[in-house]
Amino acid sequence: MGRVSGDTHAGDAHTAVTHTGDRIDFRNGTFRGEAIGKKVEHHHHYGPMPHVEDALPPTAAEFTGRVEELDTLLAALAPHPGGHAPVPVTAVAGMGGVGKTALTVRAAHTAREHGWFPGGALFVDCHGYDETPAGAEQLVEALLRALGVAAAHVPTTLDERAGLYRSVLAERARTSGAVLIVVDNASHPGQVRPLLPGHGAHRVLVTSRDTMPQLGAHLLHLDILRPEVAREVLSAALRTAAPADPRVMDDPEATGNLCALCGYLPLALQIAAALLIADPGKPVTELVAELADSATLIDHLDDGERGVRAAFDLSYRRLGPGPSRLFRLLALAPGSETSDEAITVLHGADALPRPELNALVRAHLVSPGSVRGYWTMHDLVRAYALDRVAREEPLRAEGTRARARLLDHYRQRVEAAVWHVQSSPDPAPSPGFSDRADALRWFDHERTGLISAALWAADPVHAQAGLGLALSLYGYLSWRRYFDDAVSVYRCATQAARALGDDLGAGRAWNALGLALRYSRRIEEAVAVHTRAREIHASRGDGLQEGKSWDMLGVSLTEARRFDESLEAHERARELVHAAGDRRLEASTWNNAGRTLFKMGRCEESVVALTRAREMFRSVGDRFHEATATNNLGRSFRETGRLEEALSAHITARAVFEELGARERIATAWNDFGVALSALGRLDEAVEAHRIAVREQHEVGHRHGQAIAANDLGVALRRAGRRDEAVAAHLQALSLYRDVADRYGEDETMRLLTVAGHRNAEPPREAGPPGEAGDR
Repeated sequence: MGRVSGDTHAGDAHTAVTHTGDRIDFRNGTFRGEAIGKKVEHHHHYGPMPHVEDALPPTAAEFTGRVEELDTLLAALAPHPGGHAPVPVTAVAGMGGVGKTALTVRAAHTAREHGWFPGGALFVDCHGYDETPAGAEQLVEALLRALGVAAAHVPTTLDERAGLYRSVLAERARTSGAVLIVVDNASHPGQVRPLLPGHGAHRVLVTSRDTMPQLGAHLLHLDILRPEVAREVLSAALRTAAPADPRVMDDPEATGNLCALCGYLPLALQIAAALLIADPGKPVTELVAELADSATLIDHLDDGERGVRAAFDLSYRRLGPGPSRLFRLLALAPGSETSDEAITVLHGADALPRPELNALVRAHLVSPGSVRGYWTMHDLVRAYALDRVAREEPLRAEGTRARARLLDHYRQRVEAAVWHVQSSPDPAPSPGFSDRADALRWFDHERTGLISAALWAADPVHAQAGLGLALSLYGYLSWRRYFDDAVSVYRCATQAARALGDDLGAGRAWNALGLALRYSRRIEEAVAVHTRAREIHASRGDGLQEGKSWDMLGVSLTEARRFDESLEAHERARELVHAAGDRRLEASTWNNAGRTLFKMGRCEESVVALTRAREMFRSVGDRFHEATATNNLGRSFRETGRLEEALSAHITARAVFEELGARERIATAWNDFGVALSALGRLDEAVEAHRIAVREQHEVGHRHGQAIAANDLGVALRRAGRRDEAVAAHLQALSLYRDVADRYGEDETMRLLTVAGHRNAEPPREAGPPGEAGDR
């Protein structure tokens, strides 16, 4: 079976015959076509050759986009000096529905219009992904018949047919010129090789869902459309049916949503257009709503003649048991890209299943991700695979086991990585990372997958494991300041813990959510959330966790400027954690109480509390928090007139933060160092220190800290007599404070602008680059 287009003849070698069709279907040994009444003389392959008419399928009326890809194909087809192309075969590969045939047919028509193939054009459909693909013998016979060889003279074996085919084409090159042969929908190199001409004047265009490097062809991998091109595809399809149809142009937002739902896949876009054309009164928003609410989107994308499911079925059926299993498991992977590591775990093997993965890549069901070692699936392909899993209980059970393996693996790796990132004095939970940089690289690469897997906690089947992963992630999310991600993860975690009846997990999840909210400057929400966590732990009679919750609550109360309540919270926390014998948490209560006392102006008391915190952190080997307490102590030294000690404290703290790679804390220490320098009258040095802090906080994305540093920079500039620069710095701080909704910071900045002599305190439209400092 195989559809061939070209001149086709019946009769013996020396009989004048009637041309019976220029679009011929060859299925099960029969030809079908439209008679066009053209007379041709045939003298076997040694006599005059019949002319091969343009036999290409018609190009789509609404063909649009693919300009670069079309140029690439035309460059490959263009005549070469001497008439022989170095690489006569060009293969267009891509997933089902991506528009390979439409592009190839357009390129073939354009090449014929340029006069590059005076010998004509042939088109053969290999039906490579049907249940019974065309065999090479059938395809060569069909092309021979199209070239004018009578049925009686077609040899019986494939080798003989291929030899005759090459001889006929060589004669045609001599008498008529180059021929273009389009081999569509091939699924295996064995279908294509016998169709390759021996004469270098001819060219071959091949389309396939599989990459076939064995052909030695120019390869063009066809991907989905860019969003703007996808819009034009929809618009062109509607304009073709009704030039005045305004729906796409009138609702660009809905059109963009429709393109996204279609995954920017040409087949899906054409089906969506057909659905709109079939119902001229339907707004684009209505179709978007239907597709968005459809439980099986791929089933909804069907216009009665074409369907996304049918297109993907053809590719899936050709996969062997191993690749098809990996295909389903990959669809279950978290995140938009999946690493070699995650694939190995999902597959349940000791090593990456490379042959199966390669098969999926060749079939364009899986594509390389943004970095080497990561892989991605088109959204509609993933939806198709997930639907196949959902339809069969054994496949669902297999998927559940795979996800459970990955959750368990991720949690072990996260715990080991966090140990390195936070420089914990505790023994490492497991090996696997050489140092902090190695751990952070792993975190950064796996971040999307980790967050998505943690959100599996919403599934009752994975609630316990998902909750455990979520609770282990906070150290990394905080270190990298991914607080929006943290809010999503811990809201999900609180719900999972409640569904499990896990009060300990619920309390921990609420506290993690509170920290994320506080760092997002959602202070009152953080106060409420920590209060809830405290109540949960109190009801459990867990003094240690209750004390920890009191301490976190106290920090949020300080940020809310409720200082008396904050001190009470830290004192209550200290009583509980001291009774539980946890010296690190007790040190934390002293440090946080010292910060609150500093903000209250009780700086001598703050020195005592922070000195105690520093010594306790040192005793338990917690260098990071020892440096934090040291930097806080430097602020209190400054306000009590101990300026040289303040400078020394900030330098010491900064050195530790630099060693640990804690950029936000480095910026904080630089800014506090600048304030101390300013107090000593070393204003030029102070300005430079503040500029470093502003830049660093901007780069780590800590806008509140950037605002603090910008204001301190403004103060130093004003004292140095550089008022215009001081005003600019304060205006930057004002804009940042407004962005993070800190009314106190905004009011303080307005006061500083007044002191600087600025009357109009409106900030610029955007806060310019560099700016921010740490939590003061």
